[in-house]
Amino acid sequence: MQTNYTDFFTLAHPEEFYIDGQWVKPLGDKRLEVVYPGNEQVIARPPEASIADVHKAVAAARRAFELGPWARMSYAERGAKLLAVAEIMQRRAGEFTKSWIAEMGCSVNLAGPGGFAPFALFAYYGNLILNTSESEVRPQSRGNGVGIIVKEPVGVVAAITPWNAPSSLSSKIIASAMAAGCSVILKPAPETPLFAWQIAECLEEAGIPPGVFNFVPAGREVGDHLVRHPDVNKVSLIGSTAAGRHIASVCGDRLARVSLELGGKSPAIILDDIDPEQVVPNLIPHFTMNAGQMCAGLTRIIVPEHRHDEFAEAISAGLQALKVGDPFDQQTSFGPVAMKRQYEKIMGYMDQGRQEGAKLITGGGRPADLDRGYYIAPTLFSGDNNMVIAREEIFGPVAVLIKHKGEEDAIRIANDTDYGLNGAVYTNDPERAYQACRQVHAGNMTHNSWVYDPTFPFGGFKSSGIGRDGGPDGLASYQETKVVYMAAVPKSLEA
Repeated sequence: MQTNYTDFFTLAHPEEFYIDGQWVKPLGDKRLEVVYPGNEQVIARPPEASIADVHKAVAAARRAFELGPWARMSYAERGAKLLAVAEIMQRRAGEFTKSWIAEMGCSVNLAGPGGFAPFALFAYYGNLILNTSESEVRPQSRGNGVGIIVKEPVGVVAAITPWNAPSSLSSKIIASAMAAGCSVILKPAPETPLFAWQIAECLEEAGIPPGVFNFVPAGREVGDHLVRHPDVNKVSLIGSTAAGRHIASVCGDRLARVSLELGGKSPAIILDDIDPEQVVPNLIPHFTMNAGQMCAGLTRIIVPEHRHDEFAEAISAGLQALKVGDPFDQQTSFGPVAMKRQYEKIMGYMDQGRQEGAKLITGGGRPADLDRGYYIAPTLFSGDNNMVIAREEIFGPVAVLIKHKGEEDAIRIANDTDYGLNGAVYTNDPERAYQACRQVHAGNMTHNSWVYDPTFPFGGFKSSGIGRDGGPDGLASYQETKVVYMAAVPKSLEA
């Protein structure tokens, strides 16, 4: 039985934070608790950052940005440094895998390849800036002069990151912000902070200049001081819509830049020309992987009314074939949910679904053979789009089957939500799929599957967020645009 995080991996400086290029003692005496959800045991009590630690980290990041070399490096110099980080992260991918499993119970089938995500993100952004021009010259519309358009780093970035995919989602922010020339303060979720030590060790080994990366593991109250700090130029949050509304309000008050990647209640629209055996293998993983703890999960399954029972039976059979259990078992489809609070929240939603009159098709509770750990059976309800379980983000392995009366009705149901993060259309007609995808109010849509590619922009409409991460758009979100008007092109740009 795993009783300590060292049963999974080790950290070089577990009692210190990485601030200003050094491992430093915390300025407070509080502790966080990390629980392995597979057996409900506390496996780590790392130090918790205080408000004083936050101020220290922000001061270091500000000095690095104003006085240090990072923001003044060429794209080629920064790109080479990011590729050096990527090489180290590739070597340590197995450790990122183990921290993901230990901190939130992700199954090894997902966490295994997921351990390479930090490497892939740093490599992508390193190569991107190596192959991107640092300026663009245009002729002025009046006269003979030119305008030189340059992209400059936004400044000090606070990265507020979630617990469901800690190392990969944090790296998405850190890599793109650092590529732009920003300094970063990472505040990981208090339930899953240990990966931050791993990232800091990689950046330290690569020789990233002091203050460019700092981390402060803390709860919401201390994190709020980071968000409000006047020396933080931009806040980037991946988290709940409630947290996003609060941060947007705070940043709006002081006109700080903000990016928000928030929740979803994403539709899977199934049209009338495709059979269950084509749909089910390409649908079930996309609301059950990571125990359904994914903002972009396809949790509203909108099916033709006359084929409802056919799809209900097929999806139910597919869910019953999944193996829920030990995250380290290669045969496990998914492991436990991340924490007791989340377990109780999901159970509460399922109770509410029954009370509203939703029909439980399969699942609905704890697997019979698992009496310890925060395990939940894959669950399918049949209901309507007005039920709470169809409107609110459950963040668990729970989906709702909803009937539609035709394509127009299906799109209406899909758009009848506060969210707009993701979606899919299942049909044998690619043109029909494309036209339907264009009508759904969501930032990302896929034909007959679920695709996430971090080299493309990712983000949502409506209450699913503001801005985009991923690809060149992700780099641009950490840059400010400046125009320098000149009578002629400077010699330094002529080459």
